[in-house]
Amino acid sequence: MNIVLTDPGFTKRENQNVIDSFFLKLINDERDLPFIHLCLKISLLVVPTAILLLIFKDINWMFYALFLAVNFGVFLGPFVLMLHNTSHRKLFKKEYSFLNNFIPWFLGLFYGQTPETYFYHHVGMHHAENNLEKDLSSTMKYRRDSLRGFLHYLFTFYFFGIFQLSGYFKRKNQAKFIIRIVRGEAFFICLAIVLSFYNFPGTLFILILPFIFIRFAMMAGNWAQHAFIDAKEPDNLYKSSITCINTPYNKKCFNDGYHIGHHLKPSMHWTEMPTDFLKNIDKYRKNNVIIFEGLDYFQIWFLLMIKNYKFLAKKFVDVEEAPRSQQEIIDFLKLRTRKRIV
Repeated sequence: MNIVLTDPGFTKRENQNVIDSFFLKLINDERDLPFIHLCLKISLLVVPTAILLLIFKDINWMFYALFLAVNFGVFLGPFVLMLHNTSHRKLFKKEYSFLNNFIPWFLGLFYGQTPETYFYHHVGMHHAENNLEKDLSSTMKYRRDSLRGFLHYLFTFYFFGIFQLSGYFKRKNQAKFIIRIVRGEAFFICLAIVLSFYNFPGTLFILILPFIFIRFAMMAGNWAQHAFIDAKEPDNLYKSSITCINTPYNKKCFNDGYHIGHHLKPSMHWTEMPTDFLKNIDKYRKNNVIIFEGLDYFQIWFLLMIKNYKFLAKKFVDVEEAPRSQQEIIDFLKLRTRKRIV
């Protein structure tokens, strides 16, 4: 099957403006200039608006709701994937390393991200365990088309996640990681409490609701990314994750759909993922991978929750030499979402 990709790669800009030229001296990779542009947009648009909404009390709650809707609708996805990419590959050069704290410790507050937690949960734990039994966010023990299973998965993360993560690093004798996680969590919680006494409605919409929503979004995303697992080979990275191609989500969120490639090469730059996928398509075919076209993780999560395998099969990219029927694809997808019995 010949696959044509429309997902973004890297196009070098011939003429750099003054701002780009300045930041190119500070960052490690010119391909990450979109992250600088995103940081500037959030810093100049979102942050001042949020601060004003916090300062001026007795504002109609609809203004807070409008701010939250616009901020999340426009910037949430790109911000989270910027945080993801800069957790794997430092944005700023070593001599400017203090600037690497700007995204997780400042901008992240406006998207419900507690400083440090994302890095240590995702890079320090999830990628170290790759969705196997010791991975605290592993989906293997659940039936992945079960709403009840997902709710258990979500509430476990909500109420026990920080304690489980601390316990994980205690077993790994990484006490300094625990200190950093607790420090970030405590900072966010204390900030929310203090601001709540001054302006509770503003704090609710600017800090608390984003905190609640982003943890749901990250768990729903991870659930979909690791929903289709070969129970016979759960340690095969080709068979424990999925790839989403040619979707608007990839254009907006820095090719996040290439999750198989990301687990195979966590430090691979996001602009290289489409090319790497095509280059290794024979390996993907050999491993009978799950590929969807035109869907993102949250759409896949929703389709699984309503058990709409017919639509998933419609969007499934069959790379096998002998094409399968729709029913064969549906049976294949259902097989991959079954709970793994250890």
